[in-house]
Order: sequence, then C-alpha cells, then structure tokens
Amino acid sequence: MQTHLSEQTDEVEWVRMLHPEARDYLDTYERHGLLREGALFGHAIHLTARERDRLAETGAAVVHCPTSNSFIGSGLFDLAGIKGRGITVGLATDTGGGSSFSMLRTMAAAYEIAQLRGHAIHPAQLLWLATEGSARAMRLGGVIGHLGPGAEADLVILDLASTPAIAQRAARAGNLWEALFPTIMMGDDRAVRSVWIAGRRHF
Repeated sequence: MQTHLSEQTDEVEWVRMLHPEARDYLDTYERHGLLREGALFGHAIHLTARERDRLAETGAAVVHCPTSNSFIGSGLFDLAGIKGRGITVGLATDTGGGSSFSMLRTMAAAYEIAQLRGHAIHPAQLLWLATEGSARAMRLGGVIGHLGPGAEADLVILDLASTPAIAQRAARAGNLWEALFPTIMMGDDRAVRSVWIAGRRHF
C-alpha cells in the first residue's frame, strides 16, 4: 500500500477538516488497518511525535521525495530525525510532483535538503537510500538493491568521468566515495554506461 502523508501544511489541515475524528493524518490510515509493515508513506515532512512513534512501532516505511518537496515548496524532510527514530526510509522521484526521473538528481536533491537542515549526508548513505534502503522499504531487502549472493542482478553501471567537469573532480578524489560524489551531484543520463536486468545487458 502506497500513499501520501503530510507533504504540505495545507494538506495536513485539509485532512484534519475531512476527518475531525482522527488524532492526526496518519490516524486516518490507521483506523482502516492500513498502518502496518509493507505500507509506504510518501513525503512525511510534517509529522507529529505520535506519528513518528507509530511509524516506528508498526514497521511502516516513509519515502523521501526530495525533488517534489523542493519543486512545490513543501518543506525540508528530516532524514536524520526519521532515521534516528528507527523508521525505514526509501528514496523516490515522485513523478507526479517531482522535477526529474533521475535517481542521480534525486540523490543530489536529498543531499541539498539535508544540508539545509544542517546535516551532511555521506555519499555512501545516498547510494544506500537509492538502492538497499528503498528495497527494504518495499520489503525486498536481500532480493534487489545490493550486490550480495542470491540477489537479482539488476544493475546500473555508472561512468564516474562522464563529463569533463565530473572527470576533473573525480581525478582528485582520495577514495571511492569522493570519486562517486561528483557523479551524484552533477551526473545525468550521460553517466549511465550500461543497464543490466536479470543478469542480461539491455543498454
């Protein structure tokens, strides 16, 4: 089950008007048995303390959609606070309100939003959110999103020197993560060298 949760303050107020019997926005789903492991709640920017507690207790996941949040001025997702509370977090483009289909652009936007909240995200965490973190949010951890034995071989191979500017920055990197960071922040479709689905090359 995938749905919206607390993306904008006006939205939160509208839900409160529609459902005055509910304790909060999340309760409108909980009253119908929809708050549980496997539920995906997009955005989750303006959460109450009770909502955070219930998301953590039930094993539901929230999905950070940074390009949408910045494009429509929704607010700044509290990645550090949500992760710190033990809530599973995935990363998504949100094609309805977002400004890009690219997961590279989405990772860059997540970094920028975290910076505005005073929290720097390591490139490893960004890559994890876009892969295994999102797989776990969908209850597909161990199946997709990582390179371990037994996982499905769906791969995107990145060129870490896809443009002159990215190549120049990557050439000065001291480690793998410093080499990857320019592609996350400045990369586009030119960075995709090949795509493999179920172990077969498609591009």
